[in-house]
Amino acid sequence: MKLSVAPALALALGLAAPALAQTAPTRDAAQIQAGTYAVDAGHTQVGFAVTHFGFSHYYGSFSEVSGTLELQPQKPEASSLKVSIPVGSVMTTSAKLTGELKDDKWLNAGKHPAATFVSTKIVPEGDGKAKVTGDFTLNGVTKPVTLDVTLVGAGANPLNKRYTVGFDAKGTIKRSDFGVKTYVPMIGDDVQLTIAGAFERKE
Repeated sequence: MKLSVAPALALALGLAAPALAQTAPTRDAAQIQAGTYAVDAGHTQVGFAVTHFGFSHYYGSFSEVSGTLELQPQKPEASSLKVSIPVGSVMTTSAKLTGELKDDKWLNAGKHPAATFVSTKIVPEGDGKAKVTGDFTLNGVTKPVTLDVTLVGAGANPLNKRYTVGFDAKGTIKRSDFGVKTYVPMIGDDVQLTIAGAFERKE
């Protein structure tokens, strides 16, 4: 007896559906759980972009982020954030460039293996948005940086059942301020950062 592909697929999806049932994530601060959260490294991405000889924007990313979030949803200004980004995790579409970015002319991963951000001030702006200012350290240099942060949603992850909250963040740094001056200004001095951050609540 043969079972056609379409019914078999429908049956498989039907059987899987209960296991993946999910209550819709919320952006309502009154419903979000306060507490200590850890970065979900597998679902957190840090992207960057610089201008390339004025012709285009060149993009890359970092992974393996770690850190903690002390979250007070109903009083966000009392929250705090600490994250660490291994600069040796840098990735681009060019293997040669990826290797070069790790050396001492660029990110200096051998001497300063991590970039860090430690929040110092959070200013809520309503509708799940906030400006988060903190001390950003790169290449051994620390400067204040402000990120525009937006809450994406919070709720139980349907796969591992861990309570999760996610944010998007954007900001700009001037790399020469951190001693990364190679090819400035041909390769842009302003580095646009985009962060998709996921955090799991500690039990």
